[in-house]
Amino acid sequence: MKTALTRTALCTLLCLAGAAHAQVKIGLNVPLTGFAAADGKSALEGAKLAVAQANAAGGIKGEKIELVVYDDQASPKEAAPIATKLVEKDKVVVAVSGSYSASTRAAAPVFQAAKVPYVVAYSIHPDVTATGDYMFRASTMGEVQGRAGAKLIGEVLKKKKVALVTLKNDFGQALAAGFKEGASKFGIQITGEYEYGMSDRQFGPLISRLKADNPEAIYASGYFFTAGPLVSQLRAAGITAPVIGQEGYDSEKFIEIAGAAAEGVYVTTSLDRDSASPVTKAYLADFRKAAGFGSDMVAASTYSATFIAIEAMKKAGTTSREAIRDAIAGGTFETPVGKLTFNDLHEVNKDVQVQIVKDKAFRRFAVVSDPVFLAAPTKASLKK
Repeated sequence: MKTALTRTALCTLLCLAGAAHAQVKIGLNVPLTGFAAADGKSALEGAKLAVAQANAAGGIKGEKIELVVYDDQASPKEAAPIATKLVEKDKVVVAVSGSYSASTRAAAPVFQAAKVPYVVAYSIHPDVTATGDYMFRASTMGEVQGRAGAKLIGEVLKKKKVALVTLKNDFGQALAAGFKEGASKFGIQITGEYEYGMSDRQFGPLISRLKADNPEAIYASGYFFTAGPLVSQLRAAGITAPVIGQEGYDSEKFIEIAGAAAEGVYVTTSLDRDSASPVTKAYLADFRKAAGFGSDMVAASTYSATFIAIEAMKKAGTTSREAIRDAIAGGTFETPVGKLTFNDLHEVNKDVQVQIVKDKAFRRFAVVSDPVFLAAPTKASLKK
């Protein structure tokens, strides 16, 4: 168990300097310890940058914004009580999730019941926005990303025999569902389906079965700490088929862990490092200067979610949570991960970026765009 300091005092220790008397509070649940700590660090730096920039520009009607931070360890058991603290003790005006799907799903009902707008950075599970009308997602849902992966493999890479390797959690299962939905549309034959657990780092038996399948491509879900060993062992075993990962790979840590084996891996994600967008280019430079390392998808998405919350507060001109919710729902937001607007289910529609690892860095490979096939669900579509 983490100490009480880790779970509670981070609220004070990690708030922005000079914001002790702020009246406008944004809550952030983020994994700062445990298996997801590297992602949590990126998420925190993204949120801090958004708040620092807003405060430098005058805050909200002259009031400084305070970022109230708790470590949820990417655990549902931690996230739910943290959400309660943010609502009841800290009295936040709006909240942001910089965490994974399981912890975000646990926190969502608390914020919904309290009518606190909750902007989710990169959690992909559909249950989050289905929780209620105070929920918003700034990223693409898992099923949509899975469909984008199928389009990338079948239409762009023109591979037809594909092995499906799935991480056994919300993230992996959502991606697999979307991929299988898209496979038939693009003539993809799934040669085999394999699962692995979050704690797995040795993949010998799975790799033996993949070699026997001899696929033309491998669609493998995972986070950097699982994908790194998996890709490294695939290449060491002589499997040369292209590997297609997703936003969980989108971390410098993946390249560090996989080493030379990371070269040529494709990643569907939200962040284009080679974007011509002035917003994205400025963000990438500002983030590196502030954090001391390059941004990944997690940082960019959490920055974007926090930016959306701040811009909505400015537009609302009040700390009324209902007014802020309406400002998010009706707004258009220029963010590092694209121009975002929310549909009636508070999901976003946007292109999916494809990065490729080249010379130890993520570079642009393609953009997957299909307004119909990659459309986020709506209230009407869920009723069908």
